[in-house]
Amino acid sequence: MIIASEKRKNNIAEYLLYMWQIEDIIRANNLDIERIKTNIIDRYNGITPEQRHEMAEWYESLIDMMRREGIEKKGHLQINKNILSSLVALHQALLKDPKFADYSAEFYRTLPYIVELRSKSGEDKSGEIETCFNALYGMLMMRLSQKEITPQTAEAIKQISHFIAVLSHNFKLDECDKLFNEE
Repeated sequence: MIIASEKRKNNIAEYLLYMWQIEDIIRANNLDIERIKTNIIDRYNGITPEQRHEMAEWYESLIDMMRREGIEKKGHLQINKNILSSLVALHQALLKDPKFADYSAEFYRTLPYIVELRSKSGEDKSGEIETCFNALYGMLMMRLSQKEITPQTAEAIKQISHFIAVLSHNFKLDECDKLFNEE
């Protein structure tokens, strides 16, 4: 909750990846708030009892949303899907606007990696931006499980990461009305 709100303010991509990780952490704890308190909340040092209580309430609300949305086993919360949709809409607007030729160039440098990843995804054909996030999240999971990363994968992730960083930066500017309104 504390980390999530900080990430939301500063970097939408990091926030979205963090929230996907939180969804998986909740699933790993079988959507059980007592397990989450023991395994996660109680391990935070230097927070007040009020902050612990707020964290527990935050996790409980996420658990409730996951149950109501039927994503106990897999999938993403609607609030996270909405952020992804906003990023996709911004991406499309940036591509259409000739003022953002640098953004388009960055996207087209990334596109071969996206196409390759989509060709390997089987039946689940995500959009371009979601494919990038799936790749970044997959890399995070590989690092956490200490799996070997090939040089080709590292190269793809580096380009995808750079592209998503540019999109995130533009998202932040857009939220402050500094992207399309600047002359």
